[in-house]
Amino acid sequence: MSVKIRGLNKLLDELETKLGKQGMQRISDKALINAANEFVRVLKSEFQGFRDTGASIDEITITGSLWVQGTRTVKIHWAGPKGRYRIIHLNEWGTVKNPNPRGKGAVARAMKNSEKAYRDAVRKAIKGGL
Repeated sequence: MSVKIRGLNKLLDELETKLGKQGMQRISDKALINAANEFVRVLKSEFQGFRDTGASIDEITITGSLWVQGTRTVKIHWAGPKGRYRIIHLNEWGTVKNPNPRGKGAVARAMKNSEKAYRDAVRKAIKGGL
C-alpha cells in the first residue's frame, strides 16, 4: 500500500535534523508497526465473511521493521502449520473453476479500508515521537 502525503519530505528532513537518524528510525518503526496492526485488524474482519476453519485468519503474521531496497518496511504474510499462504491468492483472485470465490478481493478491500487508519497511525507516531 502506498500513500502520498504532500510536504512529507520536507517534514522528515526537519525531523531528522532535530532527532537524528536513530530517533527517526525508532519513530518510523513504531508508525509502521501501529499501521500494520490496524491493517491486520481490518484484514481479519474482511476474512470473517468467508471463514471456514479460521486458519487463514490465525496465520496472518507481521514481521518486524526491516530494510527493503533502502526503505523501512513491515511485511504482512501468512505463516503457520496449515500453510494458508499457498491458497490466499486463490481466494483473492479466483480460479478457472471458481472465478468468484466468497473471499474475492478481501485483501484489496482491507487495504482500501485501512488507508485512513494508516495515515492516522503515522500521524500519531510522529506526534508521539516529538
